[in-house]
Amino acid sequence: MNSDQIKGTVKDVAGQAQRKLGEVIGSTEQQVKGAATQVEGKVQKAVGDAREALEDARDARRNP
Repeated sequence: MNSDQIKGTVKDVAGQAQRKLGEVIGSTEQQVKGAATQVEGKVQKAVGDAREALEDARDARRNP
């Protein structure tokens, strides 16, 4: 697991919490900010997943 995967997951969870809080307090602004943070987290995690897959493939080529 690399830092992008971890940071992305944390942002996704934080965005979910912010979005839910926005729903509870009736703040569309908080809901939108939370959704944006979630998207940012999902993208960052996907970048981390891709990097991890590349590293795994590289390792597999080096150690057949």
